[in-house]
Amino acid sequence: MYRIIEKKNIGPEIWQMKVHAPRVAKYAMPGQFVIVITDKKGERIPLTICDYNRKEGWVVIVLQTVGFSTKRMAALNQGEAFADFVGPLGQASLFINEEKEKLKNKRFIFIAGGVGAAPVYPQLKWLAENAVKPDIILGARSKEQLILLDELKEVSENVFIATNDGSAGEKGFVTDVLKKLIDEKPGYYHECVAIGPMIMMKSVADMTRGLGLKTIVSLNTLMIDGTGMCGACRVTVGGKVKFTCVDGPEFDGHEVNFEEAMRRQGMYRKEETESHKCNIDKAVEESHNKKA
Repeated sequence: MYRIIEKKNIGPEIWQMKVHAPRVAKYAMPGQFVIVITDKKGERIPLTICDYNRKEGWVVIVLQTVGFSTKRMAALNQGEAFADFVGPLGQASLFINEEKEKLKNKRFIFIAGGVGAAPVYPQLKWLAENAVKPDIILGARSKEQLILLDELKEVSENVFIATNDGSAGEKGFVTDVLKKLIDEKPGYYHECVAIGPMIMMKSVADMTRGLGLKTIVSLNTLMIDGTGMCGACRVTVGGKVKFTCVDGPEFDGHEVNFEEAMRRQGMYRKEETESHKCNIDKAVEESHNKKA
């Protein structure tokens, strides 16, 4: 069992949990993920690692409640435990293996949309520990949905904010801010890392392709099983079939077939809706039985 050391509500239906998992923390790297199982009847939920501490043996995850299983997960409180917490899985962020001296001369621009801030944070933290402080554009629908802002400020050179409704930062999309930064400093950035909703990453990649700005994206939202066996996270990258959970989750954004990826992302929407309704009906029935 993997005990929840700390639980915080950091946004609307967004929860941050610090979990005691020494073996996972020992080997965790930015960009990797874990498979979390709430209880014996729970499904496998892949979640990217938000933070970790090897000495104290904990790993931080961030989850947004979008369905029955994530709501069950979020219902657990501090002191309770997950049935399983498997990892670290997937490949570490691509820049991890670069020579440190070369890395220090690279100027990164990170773009995080919504809960994409969670997997971005450990990358920025690792870079900061290696004397690299990138800029970051943090986007969300509104001010209330901006997460990890204070933490990101500590490990970034500059934090730019964009919200759809204009309640914080610039009104508009992260691509609007990116265009403005690039126009002000043409050729300034050497590499872009974008993590967030699929359509956001596609828009960023479309913009940077014409500029020749290397862009890395994370396709973590495609993952289901997390081992490559279910095949649900297949995606075409550079004309070759890749498995997000095994070969990724990070890929060259200019080589990703986003149209295919977005179709795959919606493959099980009907089944997810039916399952969600079924589980709600079951919960209501159990509640009525208890009262009776």
